[in-house]
Amino acid sequence: MGDDSEWMKLPIDQKCEHKVWKARLNGYEEALKLFQRIEDEKSPEWGKYLGLLKKFVTDSNAVAQLKGLEAALAYVENAHLAGKTSGEVVSGVVSKVFNQPKARAKELGSDICLMYIEIERAEVVQDELIKGLDNKNPKIVVTCIETLRKALSEFGSKIITLKPVVKVLPKQFESREKAVRDEAKLLSIEIYKWIRDALRPPLQGINSVQLKELEEEWVKLPTTAPKQSRFLRSQQALKARFEQQQAAGGDEADGDDDDEPAPQVDPYELLEPVEILSKLPKDFYDKIEAKKWQERKEALEALETLAKNPKLENGDYGDLVRALKKVIGKDANVMLVTLAAKCLAGLAAGLRKKFGTYAGHVVPTILEKFKEKKPQVVQALQEAIDAVFLTTTLQNISEDVLGVMDNKNPSIKQQASLFLARSFRHCTQATLPKSMLKAFCPAFLKQVNDSAPEVRDAAYEALGTAMKVVGEKAVNPFLTDLDKLKLDKIKESADKVELLGKKGGGGAEKKAPAAKVAPPAKVAPPAENPARSSGPPKKASAAKSGGPPKKGKSASALGAKGKKVTETKEFIETEISIEVCEEKSAAVLPASCMQLLDSANWKERLASMEEFQKAVEQMDKNEMPCQALVRMLAKKPGWKETNFQVMQMKLHIVGLIAQKGSFSKTSAFVVLDGLVDKIGDVKCGGKAKEGLTATAEACSLPWTAEQVVSMVFAQKNPKNQAETLNWLSNAMKEFGFTGINVKGFINNVKTALGATNPAVRTAAITLLGVMYLYMGAPLRMFFEDEKPALLKQIDDEFEKMQGQSPPAAFRGTKKGGAEEDGEEADEQEEDGGGAHDIMDLLPRTDISDKITQDMVDKMADKNWKIRKEGLDEVAAVISEAKFIQPSIGELPMALKGRLNDSNKILCQQTLTILQQIAVAMGPALKQHVKSLGMPIITVLGDSKTNVRAAAMTTLQAWVEQTGMKDWLEGEDLSEELKRENPFLRQEVLGWLAEKLPTMRTVPSDLMLCVPYLFICLEDRNGDVRKKAQDALPTFMMHLGYEKMLKATGKLKPASKEPVSALLEKARAVMPAKPAPPPGKAGASKSISGGAPAAKSGPSKPKPVIDDYDDDDPEPDTKSKKVVKPGAAKKGVLGKKAPVTKAKDEEDRSGVIFILVPNGKEQRIKEEKGLKVLKWNFQTPRDEYVDQLKTQMSSCFARWLQDELFHASDFQRQVKAIGVMGERMEDELEGTLSCLDLILKWFTLRFFETNSTVLMKVLEYLKQLFPTLSRENYHLNEYEASSFIPYLILKVGESKDVVRKDVRAILTMLCKVYPASKVFPFLMDGTKSKNSKQRAECLEELGCLIENYGMNVCQPTPAKSLKEIAVHIGDRDNSVRNAALNTVVTVYNVCGDQVYKLIGNLSEKEMSMLEERVKRSAKKTPAAAPPPNRQAAERERLQREHSSNPNATFMRKPAQQPQEDVPNKLNQARAQNAEREHSHPSIPKEFQLDLDMIENDHTRVSELPDLVQHKLEELLEPIMMPEPKIRSVSPHFDDLHNSTASTINFVISQVASGDINTSIQALAQIDEVLRQEDKADAMSGHIDQFLIATFMQLRLIYNTHMADDRLDKKDIFKLYSCIIGNMLSLFSMESLAREASMGVLKDLMHGLITLMLDARVEDIEDGQQLIRSVNLLVVRVLEKSDQTNILSALLVLLQDSLTTSSGSPMFSELVMKCLWRMIRFLPETINSINLDRILLDVHNFMKVFPKEKLKQLKSDVPHRTLKTLLHTLCKLTGAKILDHMSMIDNRNESELEAHLRRVVKHSGNFSGMKSDRGTEKGQDDRMSKAKVSDILSEIFKKIGSKENTKEGLTELYEYKQKYSDADLEPFLRNTSQFFQSYVERGLRMIESEREGKGRIQPSSTVIPQHGLDSGSVPLNGEEMKPAVYYERLKILRQRQGLENNSRQAQLLQQVEGDSGPPRPITSLLSKPSVASSTDMLQSKLSQLKESRESHFQQEQSHSHSPTRSSSPAANLDDLKKRLERIKSNRQ
Repeated sequence: MGDDSEWMKLPIDQKCEHKVWKARLNGYEEALKLFQRIEDEKSPEWGKYLGLLKKFVTDSNAVAQLKGLEAALAYVENAHLAGKTSGEVVSGVVSKVFNQPKARAKELGSDICLMYIEIERAEVVQDELIKGLDNKNPKIVVTCIETLRKALSEFGSKIITLKPVVKVLPKQFESREKAVRDEAKLLSIEIYKWIRDALRPPLQGINSVQLKELEEEWVKLPTTAPKQSRFLRSQQALKARFEQQQAAGGDEADGDDDDEPAPQVDPYELLEPVEILSKLPKDFYDKIEAKKWQERKEALEALETLAKNPKLENGDYGDLVRALKKVIGKDANVMLVTLAAKCLAGLAAGLRKKFGTYAGHVVPTILEKFKEKKPQVVQALQEAIDAVFLTTTLQNISEDVLGVMDNKNPSIKQQASLFLARSFRHCTQATLPKSMLKAFCPAFLKQVNDSAPEVRDAAYEALGTAMKVVGEKAVNPFLTDLDKLKLDKIKESADKVELLGKKGGGGAEKKAPAAKVAPPAKVAPPAENPARSSGPPKKASAAKSGGPPKKGKSASALGAKGKKVTETKEFIETEISIEVCEEKSAAVLPASCMQLLDSANWKERLASMEEFQKAVEQMDKNEMPCQALVRMLAKKPGWKETNFQVMQMKLHIVGLIAQKGSFSKTSAFVVLDGLVDKIGDVKCGGKAKEGLTATAEACSLPWTAEQVVSMVFAQKNPKNQAETLNWLSNAMKEFGFTGINVKGFINNVKTALGATNPAVRTAAITLLGVMYLYMGAPLRMFFEDEKPALLKQIDDEFEKMQGQSPPAAFRGTKKGGAEEDGEEADEQEEDGGGAHDIMDLLPRTDISDKITQDMVDKMADKNWKIRKEGLDEVAAVISEAKFIQPSIGELPMALKGRLNDSNKILCQQTLTILQQIAVAMGPALKQHVKSLGMPIITVLGDSKTNVRAAAMTTLQAWVEQTGMKDWLEGEDLSEELKRENPFLRQEVLGWLAEKLPTMRTVPSDLMLCVPYLFICLEDRNGDVRKKAQDALPTFMMHLGYEKMLKATGKLKPASKEPVSALLEKARAVMPAKPAPPPGKAGASKSISGGAPAAKSGPSKPKPVIDDYDDDDPEPDTKSKKVVKPGAAKKGVLGKKAPVTKAKDEEDRSGVIFILVPNGKEQRIKEEKGLKVLKWNFQTPRDEYVDQLKTQMSSCFARWLQDELFHASDFQRQVKAIGVMGERMEDELEGTLSCLDLILKWFTLRFFETNSTVLMKVLEYLKQLFPTLSRENYHLNEYEASSFIPYLILKVGESKDVVRKDVRAILTMLCKVYPASKVFPFLMDGTKSKNSKQRAECLEELGCLIENYGMNVCQPTPAKSLKEIAVHIGDRDNSVRNAALNTVVTVYNVCGDQVYKLIGNLSEKEMSMLEERVKRSAKKTPAAAPPPNRQAAERERLQREHSSNPNATFMRKPAQQPQEDVPNKLNQARAQNAEREHSHPSIPKEFQLDLDMIENDHTRVSELPDLVQHKLEELLEPIMMPEPKIRSVSPHFDDLHNSTASTINFVISQVASGDINTSIQALAQIDEVLRQEDKADAMSGHIDQFLIATFMQLRLIYNTHMADDRLDKKDIFKLYSCIIGNMLSLFSMESLAREASMGVLKDLMHGLITLMLDARVEDIEDGQQLIRSVNLLVVRVLEKSDQTNILSALLVLLQDSLTTSSGSPMFSELVMKCLWRMIRFLPETINSINLDRILLDVHNFMKVFPKEKLKQLKSDVPHRTLKTLLHTLCKLTGAKILDHMSMIDNRNESELEAHLRRVVKHSGNFSGMKSDRGTEKGQDDRMSKAKVSDILSEIFKKIGSKENTKEGLTELYEYKQKYSDADLEPFLRNTSQFFQSYVERGLRMIESEREGKGRIQPSSTVIPQHGLDSGSVPLNGEEMKPAVYYERLKILRQRQGLENNSRQAQLLQQVEGDSGPPRPITSLLSKPSVASSTDMLQSKLSQLKESRESHFQQEQSHSHSPTRSSSPAANLDDLKKRLERIKSNRQ
């Protein structure tokens, strides 16, 4: 036992490591309880066990190990740190637990593994389990497989990676152990549920019998996919949804899961790659070129066998592919061609993406070979090319396919189209972009008209497939020239197409119908769909051409997409005859107008034109026959009109028709000749240009420009040519460059450059300058052949444009168009945008014929000189060609060989050639990235710096042409990083760090590089580590922190920590993704509020329309009129400045802030998720400004944003701030929604030096914060942290006026943001280098402490003040003074305590402080706080209540102004303010809102019964501390009646740290409880009240009692109030029963702790206090809900026995209470919930099994529990066993077994009696040895300083119990002093106890109403029998008699002493030896007198001047106050 006692004292964590297994077992048990008890998963307690967890599971003792496993499971489940232990713990579980014979151990081990998976450690667990499969012990293998199966079954294949499991599965089927094979079979069945047939290929090699068994089992499985049933911690949303589905039922669950399908597992991924290159026959290459076809066949057959392997190892297949290509292309034997095609298909299928490098070489050859007619050859070639397509992208092979689309051989054309049709099925809308359709569709359209039907059908199929994939909307623009019959065939083909089961395909199928339906939804009349109407109608439809079909066409045009606006937004109109035109015109024009059109008199013609114009202006778009009208205008004299006025009017009408009507290209053809002809006219040129602009808006600029330029250069009028080019220059700026066909008029521009007229040349050069803005440097390539002089002029013009950005387009940008442009920009973003399209226009040369075999052989020669010669020839060919096509023959392979040439000069020359190729080939270079680009990266690993530099230059040149996307796709880049070459790694990582931040999206394959990036982070080479760290944030910006952190799971444990730390660092500096390029999508979206309208959704499109055209009332036509009226307006805009100004004003009249739903929340979420830069900087960098602009663009008016960010004119910013200020009230909601952005913009201004802007900003802020305060708006953390630190910077500004404003703003700020949160910002400001800022911040801190008290100091007053005190020694005088003033302010608040808080100061600093304190004391005498201070307090109180969500008592500020009525509340407020400063620890939420109570007159008027008090009661002696003499009592009634929230508030004050506040609150509650009619108001608040009470008890025990400064009388008074309230409460059974179990437990804990508190006895009348508590405990036991109190006592007993630090007396008192409860069980059994009690007993017995209970020092707990169970069994019989329903696992404790034993022997229930009855006898027969032990222990305690009193008490009790005990042997060897000390101590205890017994509880402690219980005699009432019973009980004990008689039972019922017979000392039953009525009466009267004198002293010290010292004075005062309340009511 000595050893036991030694380890029992150890902490839990040391027990867990102890060498004694029992100690470890005990440690594990206690650890388990601890782990279950800790609620905070991040508690520091977890850290203690981090290194011990493996020992828990690997304990050598089986019993201890079992408990250790339970504890480990609890740890893993609850601890935040548990993930760190996953590797070692799971490894320990596998090796030491899975081999255990006990099933429970294995089960727990398996549960631990599954729990680790749940906390996101699936990879580690899976790796360890798979390692366990190699263990020699079959038990371990079986359990590992079983655990894997459970994990897969519960978590699913998304969490459990199946590839490594499937890899090791076949091996398990070969095991000799049947158990292993059976478990492997079950695992295979489980895997099959998740991946189905993907499991078949890997298991093909197992035993056929086993495979057959598996097949049989697989067939039985349900076809429905299994679902995840257990979820990771990160999948809680999924878990909730799963539970809902389970609740809803299976069918619904199935339906709901469709939107998140399980990922399909690719069988390919589960296979192991096979290496075949080394297995080829040695003579393969010789045989394949042999002359005999049989030998070639042998070689191919050998290869075919190898190529059939489903997965091939990567390698250099270049030679093999070349050999197969040669056979396919040149072998005459078709059988061998078929065989080679099959081999090629096998290689492509086995290598997949790795074959992509060779795809470009074989595709042209296969396509050419399609000329073969034999079906088997064609089929083999089809399979080969289809397999090759899956390894590459459509873009990479598009050039090769387009090259054969116009081949003369129809079979090749047919097969090429069919190949594309098959390929399109694999595509999605993303992988089949418009750029691809644009390239392929013209070729298909040619084939549609081909003479061979099979070619036509193939083209239909290809177009139909494309239409199915991307939708009609995207394809229709390319089919405008097809007739209806052909369109129908394409659609028919589209309907037949079945897309492959990919996400994209499904999406396309869903979207296509939507595209069809959309246009009719906008325009009701047309029934045809858009595609159909876009074809040229036949003559039969001519009659309808002016009507509804036009609407259909325009509607379809609006929704269509494409680069050429013409094609997307125009429809084709058939030319109609002049007769029909006249007929249609006559229907809409006045007759006189028609007659005078061709009059000979110009005036009549002019009048006719005026009528024509009026008619057109009034005409509705749907009724306007555009073609008919323009033909009327062209009618003789038409465009040859000689009168300029008539001509001007005519040209103006053309513009009107183009703007207002549905203007087709057919109509445009009618007018363009005339417009072009008049464009150079001096008088009519302006109108002609306007007409051209309107036509361009209607028919698109690209089409109009091409037509106009070709027409004008067909003329020879230089004036017209020059003006046309000038118009085009201007139009490009207005319309943008999108869709311009440069090739269409570039030759005409060249003609203009060579013109003799200088105006034409100048206009052409100006046009080139505008084009340069959009096209950049590539434009010059078109003109390199021009004369040097002209070229210089062009270069000069380009130089002028250098650095300028193209203006934003504002014409021709319909909403649909804007979206299209945006999509176009997205598509082109990675490809370099529109520049690549321009590059496509350049004439390129095919050099494949010039790359001869001889040249290739030279480059492969052994002699370096010949190799150099070959390279020189290649360079010459490329230089000569200038621009080349992508087909370059065998050159890629030849150049690739030279990149690793041993001669570094040749290597560098090769790199130079590759740079040449990049420039010459342009964007088409993409298809060579894999074959030639990746080898360039390999060269970056060269040891020579100059070679690496050349390689990097080449790489950059390639990336400039290709974009980054292709480089990141596939495994090639990760393979390069895999090379352990430090040069290569640092170069590649540096390159990626530069390029990745510029990309908006990256391929998912970038993730493959992450493992190697992590390796580089720990590379030995410092440069590699540096580059890897630089690249880390750029990887993270695309992949995300979570994904990268998850990837660290595969690192070694030693690497994981440092890499995770680096990830955390990188997370903080992660750059934001770049915004969409403004030049493309942004430019077109941002005009005239278009962007806000578009972004704010369908609810706000109207402002755009109103802005353009106010005359159109029809909402149906709004989608059609967005562009046209805008065009008219902006046409004027471009010409006249006044109109521009007017427009600006009109634009600015709209809202300046756009409400975006949840916009701010989204921004907060993005910043928290680090998706954008966190607003935290020393000085703002450009990326922060750009980010803010991007965020503001969606919710600020465009003009306002432009003004705010105006670069040069600060006055514009000042005006913008002025506008924001003016509209603050009107647009308050908008201001609040954008508040974070406004404040961020202001922070940028704080870093500028312009004082005008700064003052305007401060002025706005001074207006803003009061407004926010009025609106009860409170800044959130996101807004505050991004603004306040930067505002504080300006508090140190040199200008006084700025500092003054900033201080004022900081004061206002505290009204919208808690002062306690502003405090830390100011503390940070004190660390500034700017002394002014430090001083001002310190002053402001002083103000905060003065106004808001010490609670404002965060994190703690001590820490804050230490930091403030540091500045007392500052070298700057103003800072020192400010610091001293602040500390003095604190001194004024909390007195001398300040010296403790500030820590140690130097003597000099301390003397300065003391001097300052003395001076301040002289200046400010002790007085009440000034009025403004009181106002601040009130304001703060109101603010705290309104802003604090946790406040118990919340209400809005009073609406009425405060009346000037002097009443008690004003005085109470002054008291509270002063008291608050004297006791700074009062929590703000617990302060009484006196303003609310005072000003709430409305409620007073509603309560007529307010004054009905019994005033005569006031004359009676006062029995409680201030129950009636308090300032807020009269108001309590009306508050109580008005709302329960008042009770909440008063209850909250019970727990106040201020004793007086708490006493007042208790008195108010007591007033309610005393009145039966009002006591019900407390119902529902009982738990809350009891919680506040035991919190106050705890506060007294821990704080007040230890505080020497507090008067113990005050504490006694507080105790009295608490006990009085409790007695009142527990005298009402209805209220008492509301107390819950947890609250009762805490209450009993507090009361028993109070009874045991030795300090209480030192207080005067402390003994009476303890007796009152005794009485209260009895009352609680009687009146509470019996189930709750019994349950609470059981839990309390368990806790007290568990806690080693607790007093043994505590447990004994709890057991005394339990015995009392047991005694009354016969009466209360029916009201007790036995199920709950048995559950508590079960939990108790789990923690304390029988053996453990017996190990306790005392056997009383064991007997108590046993007695309780016996009593329950006696009362309920065998039915007791039915009450165990709440126990989940009955085997966890011995409860059930014990109950069954008791029930079995139910005939003999006298056991309890005999226990009680014979206990004394047993004690008497106690062995001498045991007596000796007990007495030794007692004397040890007496001899120790700490426990001497306890020892004497135990000795006294022992002597009482065993009067014949012999103490002589123990006292013999002690000193005389010790012996006398013991005797004296025993005498004192005896006299003390007898004295206590004489004194009964008194009214001093208990309020008057509490005495009604009858336990105390009053006013001559007769004594209760309890007194005599108690005296009788004591006498019987002294005589050694038993107390089990009926009298003893009665005694115990009265007094509550129902415990075991052995008399445990308890304050619950103090013996009352001598007591009489007279003695009680005299004592009571003494206490009343002392109470009254006590109150008089209290009143003399009171802060309230209106308190009187007598009841009479109080009565007068109350009468006055009641009169005032009456007057208020009137």
